[in-house]
Amino acid sequence: MSAARAFSTALRAGAPRAPIARFAATRSYAAAAPSSASTKPPVALFGVDGTYASALYTAAAKTNALDPTAKSLQTLAEVFKKDAKLADVLRAPSLTVSDKKQIVQELSKHIGNADKEGIVKNFLETLAANNRLGTLSSVVEKFAVLMGAHRGEMELVVTSAAPLDNRTLSRLEAAVTKSDLVGQGQKLKVVSKVNPEIRGGLIVEVGDRTIDLSVSAKMAKMNKLLKDTL
Repeated sequence: MSAARAFSTALRAGAPRAPIARFAATRSYAAAAPSSASTKPPVALFGVDGTYASALYTAAAKTNALDPTAKSLQTLAEVFKKDAKLADVLRAPSLTVSDKKQIVQELSKHIGNADKEGIVKNFLETLAANNRLGTLSSVVEKFAVLMGAHRGEMELVVTSAAPLDNRTLSRLEAAVTKSDLVGQGQKLKVVSKVNPEIRGGLIVEVGDRTIDLSVSAKMAKMNKLLKDTL
């Protein structure tokens, strides 16, 4: 199955009401297609970004290109980190067809040879055709969630007021790994985030559990206690 056909088919299955851009086949494959069970996203995602991320996962799985697709999207994630204004540019309603075409070309250049199957390029073209380029950043994040589940990983999200050093992150990872929060056979993927608004302390998220040890949370509790007392 070609990259373009695989993505288009997956997107139609995930969002039958959404308008789908059709593209010519970009490449054919001699390898046998994986079973439908192995191409199904490992976890359910919702929203427009979740639909696109799931369709991209299925298309990549059907063409045996999950790892290179994940690598390509990781490259795009780095582009977003380096260019804080990019997400706003992609959401601009004034983008013309020519603008979108140029954006797709520039993003494809960053990916380079990693996207040999053309899955990600076709994905970008589909987003542009459907006026969904503004969802790219969140789709990249949700695709990482799917790949983490596929690899048996569990995200350990650590939010601090200032960047944490590697030693501190390693100690947190070791502590959580030994806890009951991580299932047998699961691997932790540490994601470090910075949010000055928490003022200090940490917010640790593992799976569906959140441990809020931030200064802002403690202040909120103290303010509530004072308010209730007075």
